[in-house]
Amino acid sequence: MARGPAYVVKYRRRREGKTDYRARRKLVLSGLPRLVVRFSLRNGIAQVVEARVEGDHVIASASSKELQKRFGWLGSGKNTPAAYLLGLLIGFKALEKGVKKAVLDIGLRRATRGARWFATLKGAVDAGLEVPHGEEIRPTEDRIRGEHIAGYARMLLEEDPEAYKMRFSKYLERGLRPEELPKHFEEVKARIMEAYGRVGG
Repeated sequence: MARGPAYVVKYRRRREGKTDYRARRKLVLSGLPRLVVRFSLRNGIAQVVEARVEGDHVIASASSKELQKRFGWLGSGKNTPAAYLLGLLIGFKALEKGVKKAVLDIGLRRATRGARWFATLKGAVDAGLEVPHGEEIRPTEDRIRGEHIAGYARMLLEEDPEAYKMRFSKYLERGLRPEELPKHFEEVKARIMEAYGRVGG
């Protein structure tokens, strides 16, 4: 470890590899609330957060668990379709709280084109929240609807039914055939739109 009178100990969260303070400073200096998107091994969470002197203040929050309990989502809580629906939900909640514009905060994650957090961004933008970004980073509509998952499920069902049952056991336990995921996605999206007084989309 470095020593000497000029050595400054880094902040704890920087030492633990949890916060990039240089990136955070840029986001805070934008003067806009942050659309914070995080995914665990099973679920996703999105929050609209405002930086204050005393610490971050959460204005609105949504999670994939809420998608399951409130809107009947039966798919995975962390895949691309769930990420989009999470964005749609947090977008509507942010607008209800008077937030019209935010900047995306993906933490230490790499900004890879088509990644899940950009599906969340797309959902928030479709809800009406303004989030600066380049359209080329967003997932395609097919991926957002889960067509890639449904296609893989159909292929696996034909080639290896046992592997199909193992790979999609959680879907099947919840009563959803994975090849029907795009249809289910549209149904859940419609429920969210209806809950917030929107039609179509």
